[in-house]
Parts: sequence; structure tokens; C-alpha cells
Amino acid sequence: MPLEIRVASIGECMVELQRKPDGSITQAFGGDTFNTAAYMARLGAGLGSFVSYITAIGDDPFSEDMAAFWNSQGVDDHFVLRRKGQRPGLYFIKTDPTGERRFFYWRGEAAARETFQGEGSDELLAALEGFTSVYISGISLAVLKPESRERLLVKLEELARAGIAVDFDGNYRPLLWGGIENARAAYERVIAFSTRVLVTIEELEVFGVTQTMEAGIEYFAKMPQLEVVIKDGPGVATLIHGGKVETVPATKVEKVVDTTAAGDSFSATYILGRNLGIEPAEAARRAHVVAGAVVQHHGAIIPKDATPDVFETEIASRGNLITAAE
Repeated sequence: MPLEIRVASIGECMVELQRKPDGSITQAFGGDTFNTAAYMARLGAGLGSFVSYITAIGDDPFSEDMAAFWNSQGVDDHFVLRRKGQRPGLYFIKTDPTGERRFFYWRGEAAARETFQGEGSDELLAALEGFTSVYISGISLAVLKPESRERLLVKLEELARAGIAVDFDGNYRPLLWGGIENARAAYERVIAFSTRVLVTIEELEVFGVTQTMEAGIEYFAKMPQLEVVIKDGPGVATLIHGGKVETVPATKVEKVVDTTAAGDSFSATYILGRNLGIEPAEAARRAHVVAGAVVQHHGAIIPKDATPDVFETEIASRGNLITAAE
């Protein structure tokens, strides 16, 4: 019988406000690790409720609506900490006449920054032992206060030693780190115990590596325990694993509408594919297919009927529906 799959996605989801061309303002929810969790839950819907979001939110109406939205996307909120008197972070998107988007953030006092400290945090860290795979990003680490980050890193290393997969997505945001040296220390620490690492060519600078595919391959080839995907935007994905280097070209897209969550959907597909036992190159090919569909629609989470069902055959053959919170 196939092994059970339970994925924990750790990070921060925020309240999103966006001004439309007509001057109206719309409200939604967004965040890299939530986007990944949502696409993973959608692509693996036949597995049951197997993706849990790990974060802290407040006790306000926005937090309640946020959790309800997660549930509507198939993402379990059983392990989410609700902190009395606290609030989620917020960001505002302003689009200029050329279509260029600018982001403005208010996240300094967000509940998510203290996810792994304070009331309920010991139990939350212990609960991570019940998953088969834990997904984090550079943003997940950057937004945490130092105490929370340290407690999480210690736990992740413990989980890795116990055989639980740790998937790390670079998602480097310079403004969150207060200096590239801070990010480098955290990233190098994480990849030392990670199972799979996904980065872009641009993010190689965090590791002190020249931003070329050749330099990235040389750097990660020295870590044979790692499975690495280096993404080149709309170009190829280069895989480094088991002493091999493979390249997988992207799916051709005639018209790109919005690149929001392209990388998040790629990561979701690749990681779920690997959890299903699909070989790295084939998992990357299917990840390109999903990301190619995502960029042809507006917004981070595209309509369900527009999302390619790339794992239908594999999931149908498993037949093991589960509930993430069991």
C-alpha cells in the first residue's frame, strides 16, 4: 500500500488590498507558502485533506475570514495558532499606468512573527512530527522573530534526522533580511539538513555564488545528499540529484497575463510529484505545465477548472483518502 502523505506548509498569509484602475479597492489573502499549499491541496484533492498550514493569526474578523478562505481551498487550519488581541499582516498593491506593481507592507506586529514562541508553540512544534514532509521558504524564515526562527530551525533539523522530508524554497526577499549576510547564514544552515531545495538563478547570490546555471551546478554538486531545482524563470529548470544533472524545458506559453504565484505553483507541483514517487525530471515537467497555466490568468490562485490535473492517474491508483488533522 502506498505511503501516506501529510504535508505541513509553514509561513505567513497576509491580508491583501489592491487598487483597481477604476479606483476601487479589492481585498484578498496572499502569501508564498499559502499559495503553494493551496495548489498542492488542489492537485492532490483525491488524497483527501493532506495539507496543513502552519502559522499564527489573531482573533479578529480578518483572521477568521482568512482561515475560512484556506479551508475553501482545501488547506487544513487545525494547527493554526489563534492569538488573542493580535492581527495578521497586511500589504497594499499599487499598479502604475505601465502595469508595474508596487507592494507596500505592514507586517511588523503580525501574529505570524511569533508563531514558534509563546502559548501553544511547544505543542505546535511537536505536532510537526506527525507529517511526512515540511515545506518552508526564505520568507517563512525571514518574517519570524529571532527566537521563533531559532526554535523552528532546531526542530526542522531534528525532523530531518528522523526521516521527515524538509523542502526549502529560496524565495529571497532582501528587504526582509537586513543584509544578505543574515540570509546567507540562515539559508546555508537550512540546506545542510534539507531534502529538496528549490531556488532561482537570481537567488544563487544568497549563497555567494555567481548568478549562472554553471556556477549553481558546481556549488550544489558538492552536496550529494541534496535534490536541487534551479529555476530560470520562463526557461529551463535544472535538476541536480544523485550525481546527475538534468534539464527540463518550460512549457511554451503564448501570452503571459500575470506571473503571480508561478513559482509557488511550480514548487507545489514538484514537491507533490516527488511525494507521489514521480521521478525528478517528470515532476519538473508537470510543474512547468501547471505554472504555465497559472501565468495565463490574473491573481495568485487561478480557477480550479483552469488548473491542469497532472496527477490524476497516480492519485487514482492510491485510493487512500486521509484527513490532515487525524
